[in-house]
Amino acid sequence: MSIIHYPITISLLIGWLLDLCFGDPAHLPHPIVWFGKAISVCEHRWNHGCHRKLKGALVATTLIVGVFLFCVAINYTLYVIHYSLFIAFNTITVFFCLAGTTLVREVRSVFLALDQSLEEGRHQVARIVGRDISELSAQEVRTAALETLAENLSDGVVAPLFWFALLGAPGMLTYKMINTLDSMIGYRTERYRDFGCVAAHIDDIANYIPARLTALLMILPHAISHLSFSIFHFVHANGRNHASPNSGYPEAALAGILNCRFGGPHYYFGELFDKPYIGENERPLTTTDMRTAIHVNRITEVMMVVLTALFTYFNPLLTPYY
Repeated sequence: MSIIHYPITISLLIGWLLDLCFGDPAHLPHPIVWFGKAISVCEHRWNHGCHRKLKGALVATTLIVGVFLFCVAINYTLYVIHYSLFIAFNTITVFFCLAGTTLVREVRSVFLALDQSLEEGRHQVARIVGRDISELSAQEVRTAALETLAENLSDGVVAPLFWFALLGAPGMLTYKMINTLDSMIGYRTERYRDFGCVAAHIDDIANYIPARLTALLMILPHAISHLSFSIFHFVHANGRNHASPNSGYPEAALAGILNCRFGGPHYYFGELFDKPYIGENERPLTTTDMRTAIHVNRITEVMMVVLTALFTYFNPLLTPYY
């Protein structure tokens, strides 16, 4: 069988290996940056006056549908020209849209920075969290980093792969637009509460299955290795202890594995959000916990890549242009 019979699977594996080796291509033109600029322009232009919820809904749906149709058109055109171009486009998409390696590097850097000083740790964690970091203690910095590691394992790895498995490169890029919209305007603050409402709900829907799949993949090896399935009950009980209907599940999975406590009140854009706690063991977090969390992330990522590869390999409908 020639490469033409499974171009999606080939693209997935090459793109994932590129991310594994190089991480986020910070010095190359990045589609997420373009998405962010488009969202910012729309937000500044329409997030004022009356009917902000309606205007936000129109912006979100227009950008999401526009990205999907544009990517479908590119995919189809490249495949018609030559299937190697189709493979290249899907490979580049996977490379750009996966954030596993960059996320691991950033979280490791937070713990290394804390070894130097609290201020350096705060500065480093500010790169990956949206909360106010000015008053965070060293424990809170470590907690924020590990919470982000768990949450973004879903948003930055499992969910993009999930939508790639279903819809190829158009699905993956459309998911990234949805996720970027939520990360920029999906807050319950005075400024974004109305304008970003629909974007936040769309993101909740897009992440519903991936978040729970992430938690399952995280805890399954732990349960098998410890011959105990009590962690499933822990995740079920604590996964709902979050403002988001989805983020609590991967965070609960990591909290259960580390036997620690996440969550609690945080400041975002100057406003206090009283989040519930996930877990009960309020113990100090250490560099060993960071290494364990990174190991869990990597194992989960490999499992999801294997599942996606198998799905794409046995489902020729993912390349509907033969």
